[in-house]
Amino acid sequence: MGLTLKERITEDMKTAMRSGEKERLAVIRLVQAAIKQREVDERITLDDAQVLTVLEKMIKQRKESIAAFEAGNRPDLVAKEAAEITILQPYLPAQLAPAELEALIDAALKQTGAASIKDMGKVMGVVKAQAAGRADMAAVGSLIKAKLGA
Repeated sequence: MGLTLKERITEDMKTAMRSGEKERLAVIRLVQAAIKQREVDERITLDDAQVLTVLEKMIKQRKESIAAFEAGNRPDLVAKEAAEITILQPYLPAQLAPAELEALIDAALKQTGAASIKDMGKVMGVVKAQAAGRADMAAVGSLIKAKLGA
């Protein structure tokens, strides 16, 4: 049995400490703090799926920050956030190819019998369960909307 995602993050932290990779170490410590926070708040031990949710949220926050920093003309901060995404991204499973995502959405539309934008939530639920961590859910939402003719 391989390492859990949480164990892999801990191992990577030790490696970053030994090799003196300050930026990588700082980002990994942020990840660990976010995981710990959720475990303490919810009194649970996070499994891989829950750790993925934490990572996705962190990446989403950084993407939002990049947009804000670009608007504010701060290339230095854009570069910092982009570098953090580069460190976080490898923890996510391989991203779905556009064709795979398309097929997943089509299958979900058939499965739910979605006919209009009112069914968006049902479709999104099915796709999210299968594509968690492997696709940008905001983009998925746009694709579903387009297919439902909104």
